[in-house]
Formats: sequence, C-alpha cells, structure tokens
Amino acid sequence: MTADISELGILAARIARAGAEVEREAAAVVSRGALNIKNDWRANAARSAGRHARLYPSTIGYDLHVLPGGGARAVIGPDKDLPQGPLGNILEYGTARQAGHNDGGRALTTEEPRFLAQVARLGGELL
Repeated sequence: MTADISELGILAARIARAGAEVEREAAAVVSRGALNIKNDWRANAARSAGRHARLYPSTIGYDLHVLPGGGARAVIGPDKDLPQGPLGNILEYGTARQAGHNDGGRALTTEEPRFLAQVARLGGELL
C-alpha cells in the first residue's frame, strides 16, 4: 500500500510561512484595535467628563507591547502622570456616591466585534 503525501508537505510549508506572517500581522491588528479603543474612549470621556474634567480625555493613550515568540498586547487607559489622569478610576468606575461613566468599557465593547473579525481573518489566512 502506498500513499501520496506530497500535499501534506506543501501544507506544512505553507503553515510555517503563514505563521511568521500572521505573527507580524497580529501586532498590527492589536495596534489598530488599541487605537480604536483609545479614540472611542476619548470621545466618550469628552461627552461625559463635563467641565470639571476637561483635561481628562487627552490623558487616554495606549502602549503596544510586542511579545517575544509572537503576539502582542496593548495597555490602554489614562496616563496618571498627566493632569487629571489620576481621575481615571473615579471617572470610569465611580465612587460610593457617584456612578462611574464606563467610557472605557463602552469603547472596549464597541471594538470587540471588529477586533474578533480581524483575528478570524488572520486565522483564515493561515490556511
């Protein structure tokens, strides 16, 4: 009995090449998602912060970290070193006397389906 496994070798080579490409693309997808969340969070905060926290929206940014061995992550939120940045926890989550605005949470919820679609696209390109 014999079997033609030439297609299997081609598939393995294709997956190896695609893996390196997907690794590079993943950082771009995470960066784009972080940028979208940052922009939406700033827009939400500009509407909800009012006159008492006018500077707060401009403190919202993100840092992209490309991970060794593949992948990436982003940290998104207010920079506590900027004026009104330390108000982030109070404005986002609230206090015992005032409800939070959930500006970042709403931005994350808005971006989630777009981000997942891009991750699925990358997975589809792998094969």
